[in-house]
Amino acid sequence: MRERQQLDTSISRYRRLESQLSDNVELIEMGEADGDEDIITEAETALKQARVEIAQAEIESLLSGEADSNDAFVEVHSGAGGTESQDWTQILLRMYTRWAEAKGYSVELIERHDGEEAGIKSATVLVKGHNAYGWLKTESGVHRLVRISPYDSAARRHTSFASVWVYPSIDDTIEIDVKESDCRIDTYRASGAGGQHVNTTDSAVRITHLPTGIVVQCQNERSQHKNRATAWNMLRARLYEAELQKREEVTNKEEASKTEIGWGHQIRSYVLQPYQMVKDLRTGIESGNPSAVLDGDLDVFMAASLAARVKGGSVDVEDIE
Repeated sequence: MRERQQLDTSISRYRRLESQLSDNVELIEMGEADGDEDIITEAETALKQARVEIAQAEIESLLSGEADSNDAFVEVHSGAGGTESQDWTQILLRMYTRWAEAKGYSVELIERHDGEEAGIKSATVLVKGHNAYGWLKTESGVHRLVRISPYDSAARRHTSFASVWVYPSIDDTIEIDVKESDCRIDTYRASGAGGQHVNTTDSAVRITHLPTGIVVQCQNERSQHKNRATAWNMLRARLYEAELQKREEVTNKEEASKTEIGWGHQIRSYVLQPYQMVKDLRTGIESGNPSAVLDGDLDVFMAASLAARVKGGSVDVEDIE
């Protein structure tokens, strides 16, 4: 039923755009024949709006992977740069949260480890919505920030790094066999806000998959049982993503959280000083408005990366802008 609904929506959208294109072309021809400039202007405006929607539909047509329609787990980890890097990690988490909210997705916090002075050391959120993983999957990698540090009294320019790792949430239609004997399960006291009970009992759960070294953890719920169930779901999702990577052969085999978070590994640079620019180092796409990008305006970067990920794929990213 879900697949049928998605197909119905796609077909209806295509037919509507096709009809809209044909109708407005006829209106322009009628306006030219009658000399009515108002009709021509109105039809041209409608065609420009349709062009933007067609560009968006073209991008969504690239989201045809096995798990692209699923929800997505997004992990962020601070890297080289200390407090500055931890602050940058928090900015990244906010950026993806704002992007998700603009898409109409919901964001659920799974776990978060705050920095000693500011920012966060790591965090995991679950982004819920149709095609959430499809959109976010190309964001995995190291992100570099260059700015005047607010934590430096000498106001010097600092470079910070943080990594992002995205993997799909799996549903009941996907079976992942995980042996409990292959895992080490640790419980610990949750940190951060959440109430007295969360912080005074060993409610947080960490699961380590020994054969692969994958580590997942959850501390969001007050109940250890709920945290354990969420952690198991995260582990199955991580193992599933690892299998998808092998099949697609388009991403690195190492997890982003295991890769060195520093020079030479970044996929995107965010420069705030001495000039302002965001550049994706994989596709060459640039933006001169980093404030908008950090506020969640990521579609143009995601579109270019999705097109590059599909062999021979290309989209007109100018229409998205």
